[in-house]
Amino acid sequence: MTVHATASNPVLVPPPAELHPTLCEVTERLARELANPTSCAPDWSDYEWTMARAVAAVHGISPLLSRSLQWQGPSAWTSFLEEQRAHTAARHSRLHALLGSIDQKAREAGVAATALKGAALHDLGLYAAGDRPMADIDLLVRPADVQRMAALLVSLGYCQSGVTWKERIFTQVDEHAPAAFGEHSNNSLKIELHERICEKLPWRLTDASEFIFPLQPHPGLNGYPSKGSLMRHLLLHAAGSMAFQGLRILQLHDIALLSTRMSESDWNEIAASGSPDARMWWAFPPLELMSRYYPSRVPRRILAALRNDCSYFLRALAARKSLVEVSYSYLWVRAFPGIEWSQSIPECLAYAASRVRPNAGHMAQRKYVETTQAWAKQGEWSSMSQGRRILRWLASRQTRPTVMHAISAAFANVE
Repeated sequence: MTVHATASNPVLVPPPAELHPTLCEVTERLARELANPTSCAPDWSDYEWTMARAVAAVHGISPLLSRSLQWQGPSAWTSFLEEQRAHTAARHSRLHALLGSIDQKAREAGVAATALKGAALHDLGLYAAGDRPMADIDLLVRPADVQRMAALLVSLGYCQSGVTWKERIFTQVDEHAPAAFGEHSNNSLKIELHERICEKLPWRLTDASEFIFPLQPHPGLNGYPSKGSLMRHLLLHAAGSMAFQGLRILQLHDIALLSTRMSESDWNEIAASGSPDARMWWAFPPLELMSRYYPSRVPRRILAALRNDCSYFLRALAARKSLVEVSYSYLWVRAFPGIEWSQSIPECLAYAASRVRPNAGHMAQRKYVETTQAWAKQGEWSSMSQGRRILRWLASRQTRPTVMHAISAAFANVE
């Protein structure tokens, strides 16, 4: 057994060599149970059921499993799922009220914003309260309205606590530490303010903002221009997550549910030809992966069109990679994650160089994560110098702090 620290308490966790195959088995089983429930419960040991709680929590599917599973596991597993659903429902009520306050303030201030991803999926009726965890509220505004929206959020009791290449992060002035494991209704609410919608794939900035923000928005909160626009955003976000082993099963479920509401014109938006910047060369891998678990959700002509836009190298690798290899269930730190998403040899070399010698912005972001995220405080990896990290890449296999934090927390919560 390996000792890991959760908060101030040592926790006994199986060694990585034992964790990896269990992560693979449990992740695959839960993903398939969510997509196509069976009537037979897994024959798992107590250790495997504990790992199942870690996987369900990190992939954001505990509340959904509490409703969709057709079998009952051990009482601790069932209680965990039910508790997670109750916490998610209570948190949804708080998030819904906060969205209402933002909408009212934005109308009064004459600021237009789009509520993104989870909020939009709820508005479409794809999820009921308690089904889908929402870690935060994502808002998109025009660049010219960023300062006014920031002031509006401050008036609601928020302060800007961080800035990344992707968003401005606002947290409650009286923010407190979140629960150590899974969803909790009392966790502080966070708001991420975007002036553009983009992902690094893996080094190039791929921007889809022009397809997301309404052409004629009204003051207050707006929806996406179309379901095709929402799908584009979900696929881009999933692609960015896959490139850095950050995909969650919940993201595939989002895409699958939205697929059932897509009309022919919505799908045409996805497959339409256009300028090179408008073409969705990155959309095939997440749609192909989703289709493994939810077959027949995407018209064949759409998959064929997106496959043709995707480079041979990327689509070949994407077809071979498992869900585990592109998700939060992947146990190991990779030296050059997502390098296969590079679109040219020069881009590939530039990305590799950026991983070996990170720029000041990347190092500042790493420092911010180290001081604000609970998982980053577990172990020495997050505070390790770049030189030592490179040596670790070459000499051994480093476990990912995000994954180990979730596993440690699950074992710490075993009754």
